[in-house]
Amino acid sequence: MTEFVSPGTRFAALPSPFPMKRGGALHGARLAYETWGTLNATRDNAVLILTGLSPSAHAARNDGNPEEGWWEAMLGPGKPIDSARWFVVCVNSLGSCKGSTGPASTDPATGAPYRLSFPELSIEDVASAAHAVVASLGIERLACVIGNSMGGMTALAYLKLFPGSARAHINVSGSARALPFSIAIRSLQREAIRLDPAWNAGNYDDEHYPVNGMRMARKLGVVTYRSAMEWDGRFGRVRLDSEFKDGDEPFGLEFEVESYLEAHARRFVHQFDPNCYLYLSRSMDWFDLAEYANGDVGAGLASIRVERSLSIGVHTDILFPLQQQEQVAEGLALGGAKAEFVPLPSPQGHDAFLVDIARFGPVIAGFLGRL
Repeated sequence: MTEFVSPGTRFAALPSPFPMKRGGALHGARLAYETWGTLNATRDNAVLILTGLSPSAHAARNDGNPEEGWWEAMLGPGKPIDSARWFVVCVNSLGSCKGSTGPASTDPATGAPYRLSFPELSIEDVASAAHAVVASLGIERLACVIGNSMGGMTALAYLKLFPGSARAHINVSGSARALPFSIAIRSLQREAIRLDPAWNAGNYDDEHYPVNGMRMARKLGVVTYRSAMEWDGRFGRVRLDSEFKDGDEPFGLEFEVESYLEAHARRFVHQFDPNCYLYLSRSMDWFDLAEYANGDVGAGLASIRVERSLSIGVHTDILFPLQQQEQVAEGLALGGAKAEFVPLPSPQGHDAFLVDIARFGPVIAGFLGRL
């Protein structure tokens, strides 16, 4: 079992035992995080970034790690999330394999990897662990909590579980609950992993590894992260040169888009632990703020108290569609927030917040500039 830790990553010990929402507890658990900027004397300039399913805590280069991060264009001195003004903290989610305790970590009770003995994971657990990191840094109240994709769910759970913990919130392509289409896609991804014989009920190793299951899961994900508009504009119906085809393989790769998906999937396969993928994927399906308001998601959102909020997404997102960010804005406004909703015309689907910085950057910078 492999954990992937970047140079410069720091670790915060979680309270022990750390109780989990759906039962069980972790002992001796930790969360990986990185920071940028300086915490001011009044400790009121802290911004927390909560990530999607797969990113590490390394959102941008810093003193501990000069390598480019997954949100490099957004975070740093003079950038939309300006580390010359803000003290920025990014955590790696509980349940991940990039430094934080998860199914790939060693269970101190047995000395072996947790694998499927890891307790059932909820978005609320991810939020509680992130809050413990913030508290360990001596921060009582965040200036803003920013959540991307799954992190948007985590941010809402954070605000719900810890009232008054942040003045403002930016929800980037996130939601207050999982929709049936998203649940269906993630269910297929999990099934692809579980049906790979090498998965072996979670008992795999580097020599016997569910490569094909992870390949298919990642391909399904990548298809939903972008839009049909972008796939068409980027690849069209261009066919592969004969030298790049699968030889005489029946029904092998024939189009450039197929080759792209295959290359993308193979890069991912050994960079994320399959069991961690399963746990985090299911945590998103379970999350629903309506659970806190007798089945009414709007009321669940309205029960959250935050001074200002920004909900931002794109028209072409099929995984976390735009109406979900609009729902977040409307619900938080009912709770008293000065809420902004910004729909963007990016053609790049759910992944737009990672790549379309020209559109997302000014909106995020403007909102933070008004805090």
